[in-house]
Amino acid sequence: MISRNDALQAIQEHPFDVVVVGGGITGAGVALDAASRGYSVALLERNDFGQGTSSRSSKMVHGGLRYLRNFDLGLVREALLERQLLVQLAPHLVYPTPFLVPALGENRKDRRIGIGLNMYDVMATSRIGRGRSQRNEHSGEAYFWSPDRHRTISGEEAAELIPALEPLEPSSAYLFYDCQTDDVRLVLTVLGEAERFGAVVLNGAEVTEVLDEGGRAAGVAFREAESGARIEMRADNVVNATGVWADRIRPDELLTEEEIPRIHPSRGTHLTLSTERLDIGTAACIVPASGERTIFALPWYGRVLVGTTDNDYEGDIDHVPPAVDDIAYLLDAINAFFDRDLGVADLTGAYAGVRPLVSHGDSKKSVDISRKAELYETSSGMITITGGKLTTFRRMAKLAVDRLVERDGRDAPCRTQEIPLGMAVDASELPRVEGVPEDAYAQLAGRYGYGAREVLDVAGERGELAQPVVSGRPDLLAEVAYGARREQARTVGDALLRRTRLGLLAAHELLDDDGTPSAAVQRAARTLGRELGWDDARVEREIAEFASEAGAEGILVSASIGARP
Repeated sequence: MISRNDALQAIQEHPFDVVVVGGGITGAGVALDAASRGYSVALLERNDFGQGTSSRSSKMVHGGLRYLRNFDLGLVREALLERQLLVQLAPHLVYPTPFLVPALGENRKDRRIGIGLNMYDVMATSRIGRGRSQRNEHSGEAYFWSPDRHRTISGEEAAELIPALEPLEPSSAYLFYDCQTDDVRLVLTVLGEAERFGAVVLNGAEVTEVLDEGGRAAGVAFREAESGARIEMRADNVVNATGVWADRIRPDELLTEEEIPRIHPSRGTHLTLSTERLDIGTAACIVPASGERTIFALPWYGRVLVGTTDNDYEGDIDHVPPAVDDIAYLLDAINAFFDRDLGVADLTGAYAGVRPLVSHGDSKKSVDISRKAELYETSSGMITITGGKLTTFRRMAKLAVDRLVERDGRDAPCRTQEIPLGMAVDASELPRVEGVPEDAYAQLAGRYGYGAREVLDVAGERGELAQPVVSGRPDLLAEVAYGARREQARTVGDALLRRTRLGLLAAHELLDDDGTPSAAVQRAARTLGRELGWDDARVEREIAEFASEAGAEGILVSASIGARP
């Protein structure tokens, strides 16, 4: 990714065919799709890439088994096909994980779940297929993956996959496969590919106005974060890909247009736990919860990720802390199922995000509203794409760019189904750098793919850069420096919440119980400051800003649970 200064200069000097507003996964997908079809593209993000919903997802690339109960068959089918495609395009970032639905003790398997999994199997079949001949045809492809049909396994096998089940004496379990990812890393990788096709991307650029010429959108004005300057840029097309913030862009126009869907925010809360407190092993577990719902517990970056809730939300969408009731709901479900006594003191982190569900005036609760994407064009020609889910971002982007191509009369078919997202690398093939812990190499390979070599080059520059940010965790200070140089990381929060995921996985190591930043935060801030030219006073201000952001995000539950509504 080019530097912010270079990106800012390019945006000021040249008009563009398309300006994309919003640097989450949908905006990144639109930028890649449009650039790969020959459009000149600029993308503007108000804060940091992926800072909104795209950094606060459930970290899954999946069909959505629970959507079957609402008969959202088309959505599940679409998501399952995208899941398989993303494994092929980004095998280091999107990887299969076994999921178990255990039957405990004398309980029998839930036949309704078995029926749902049969439907899941059928809808996951693509043109690539899973028959013997198709498997043989693709057997030489290093990263070809197509999921086996679900099956029933013994209780013993279930306990081997998830050791925490062993004391519960499971009689059997359904086993099926879905996929996981690092959502922010997926955003950054897609943006990197968009740049390879000529797109220019810039964070810290808050769009404040859609420019108007004769009633048509002709570009945008934005406020640049570092200088505070108002900058105008011209573009023939404006695409609003701001997700849950979509109705903040030209709101008067949206509110006066007929039949425009409204954003209906829904909060999803997630918790992380140490594997020492809940040994989830190598598989994810579907856990029953109250209200005839289920939650999940899955392995992610050496922690147990527990989620999610799905409740209507009417608060501030810029900073969304986990709700006290949601935390209790998740812990109650985990404790009841695994026969544990886990409390907020056992949490290693927590986060919440707001999903951009789209309402058409239906009175149904958010848990029942479809995750389908919505595309609409208003009278100025601005195109808005919102709704949907992480898994289907590529198809959402295709919808938006297809509309541009159609109205421009171009012959420019979508190509993103064949564009690799980064390049995978085997951790054993990475060069060893003195001081880098051995367990860091696998994480670097999974997070950056072949780009891990560049991170290791940075780690080799100075001894401290090869060291972990947090003792015992594999995230390196070199990643902080690399984020500043190559990925437009501008704040300590960018580095610790998004370039690394330490804020979600090691909150207690970053913040004392009263919210005071630790020595690890200070090390990260000094590393970032050296790259960005901060003086000592600026470093201290940025540390304080991180504490404020982390507090607003609610990553340290034990320090703030009593103060949150």
